[in-house]
Amino acid sequence: MTTETYRDAWGIPHVRAASARELARAQGRVTALDRAWQLEVERHRAQGTSASFLGASALPWDVFARRARLDDTARRCFAALERRDPETADWVRAYVDGVNAGLPEGAARTPEFARVGLAAGRWEPWTPLGVWLGTHILFAGFPAKLWREEAVRHLGPDAVGLFATDGPGTAGSNGWLLAGARTTSGLPLIAGDPHRFLEEPGVYQQVRLSCPEFDVVGLAVPGVPGIAHFAHTGTAAWAVTNAMADYQDLYREHLRRTGAGVEALSPEGVWARAARHVEVVEVAGEAAVEAEVIETERGPVIAGGPEGLGGLEGAGAAPARTREAGETPATALALRYPPRVTEDLGFSALLPLLRARTVADIDTALDAWTEPVNVVQAADTTGAVLHRVAGRVPVRARTNSLRLVPAWEKGHEWRGWHTPPYATVDDGMAVMANQRGPASPLGVEFAPPHRATRIRALLQRRPAWSATELPALHTDTHLASAAPLLDHLAGLGTLTPEATRLRERLLSWNRHMDADSTEAAAYAALRTAVVRRLAAHPAFAPLTEPPAYPEVLLPWMSLPARIGFALEHLLKAEELYGIDRHGTVRAALEETAAAPPAGPWSDTHRLAPWRALPEGPIPEPGLAGDHDCVNCTTAVPGITDLAARGPAARYVWDLADRENSRWIVPSGADGVPGSPHHRDQLPLWLTGDLARVVTDWTRLTLEHTETDTPEEPHA
Repeated sequence: MTTETYRDAWGIPHVRAASARELARAQGRVTALDRAWQLEVERHRAQGTSASFLGASALPWDVFARRARLDDTARRCFAALERRDPETADWVRAYVDGVNAGLPEGAARTPEFARVGLAAGRWEPWTPLGVWLGTHILFAGFPAKLWREEAVRHLGPDAVGLFATDGPGTAGSNGWLLAGARTTSGLPLIAGDPHRFLEEPGVYQQVRLSCPEFDVVGLAVPGVPGIAHFAHTGTAAWAVTNAMADYQDLYREHLRRTGAGVEALSPEGVWARAARHVEVVEVAGEAAVEAEVIETERGPVIAGGPEGLGGLEGAGAAPARTREAGETPATALALRYPPRVTEDLGFSALLPLLRARTVADIDTALDAWTEPVNVVQAADTTGAVLHRVAGRVPVRARTNSLRLVPAWEKGHEWRGWHTPPYATVDDGMAVMANQRGPASPLGVEFAPPHRATRIRALLQRRPAWSATELPALHTDTHLASAAPLLDHLAGLGTLTPEATRLRERLLSWNRHMDADSTEAAAYAALRTAVVRRLAAHPAFAPLTEPPAYPEVLLPWMSLPARIGFALEHLLKAEELYGIDRHGTVRAALEETAAAPPAGPWSDTHRLAPWRALPEGPIPEPGLAGDHDCVNCTTAVPGITDLAARGPAARYVWDLADRENSRWIVPSGADGVPGSPHHRDQLPLWLTGDLARVVTDWTRLTLEHTETDTPEEPHA
């Protein structure tokens, strides 16, 4: 069999093979060549072994990965996949074979390996499942329950609604679907951009996969075969947004140590044996660390143990010093998540998605989807459209979704799975931006409606759209969430001359977070001052020092970040714990006016991508946009103007002509620093331009041909 790898002008791989299996192997090989460092970092993160070469900074994640049983869950899911769906399991094995074939060459051209003295390792058949799980284990934001537990304990139940927004750590996205009646071609268009933590290399890989069964272009997750989230098959296309569903639970466990091991108090009031062992986590340059791994009937223990939660005592219930007589003390937190329960990560959806020719095919394939739970928009060349939720959400008590629940009490068990909701495409369009929508019954914290409302308003300005016109929406910078703070400004009385001038500037501002806007910079500075003053108010003092939860969960507990993301709710609430908000805004305005920003918004609002191996200071470009803009480049008000989260890709899928489709990523196709295609797409991404998708093989450059003797599938 012959496989061929071509490249377009952006270095994007176009891979062609004689079968789906050989194509998977070729995809694995080219991914290893382009993204060797990224693949190995993700493999080690899934295994909980990244600190062995990244050092102590990676230790908190490794301990979490071990205690959450990520690698073991991936192994179990792959074993179950082999039983349930041997074709897909063999296809995954072929991808892994390709990764292993390409890693030595990929590592040799990637300088990070030499910097840390790391040799390319060997992937196992379950490694892609581990990468998928490690990438998405925090996607549903279960740590938000830790925040809500503390907020309710100290502020009361109304705090749930006040702070219910897409907060720190949450992944999001924009996505919109236009039916043929809304397009110039008469056939649907799909467009959008996933909002993830910005990484280098990027979290998405542009790729084309072609064999006699299918020919698909899209955005793959490096380390995972196929194209899961965003793709165009030639006759059908799909894209996803985060449904913001809640499908993971945290249980407060009461554990005790016995001569035989560890036991957990069950809902029946009896002590049940918990699985327990110790793992050694290697740390570069430091002594190894032991991690005690415990699993109850609810799930793996991710914090605490028989001796307690270290300073947490009741872990969200009343601490020991105020616990009421007879109350059961929690000593640990256990995480229950669907693939640990079902041994299914949804990989059986991947091949059917590649083979999809119609919306009906996509719909059927998505019935096998597990996680993350997404809202999917799809269309085909007949004009048919689809708008549905895909994924597995357990049926259980509402309390499970809101807070930590006691493992020793009945009524918190899982009782089956919700039927994924469907939605209609009204007025020829469907717009999703993580706001409440078809997934509303399945979640707690959703994004404000601002991005979705703005996208819909922009789309309604034209009766019909083309693929060339849609990219303009991606970079819209209107910030509707600025209104409550500006309303407070308008209501202030006498001010100093400097504050009066600043207020007038902001009240006449067009509310666009443009890169060159000095008013946007001044607004952001004022917002930061307000957030910091609110966070310092005595009413919130109990939340300033969160309990000693694992470090990877602490971003969800940040009081300034929580206030910053929920600021419009806090400013609009009828009452806020006795806080004088007018006085707070007045003081913040005077403070900002006394030392206003010297330059435009882009001076401080800069790209801040995550790199597994940080280098020295790298000058990064300034950005437009903000968290609640369509151009969702997320600053964290009260903490930093830098954008570590934003559009990890942008795309437009044209069902009338796939070659008229467009895509872009923040960096480039090649993960090797200094290579021609490492950051060559960044200038386009910054300006909102997208590169054309090329599918004409004669316009591509042949890079590699490999001929193998026919190979039998793995037994």
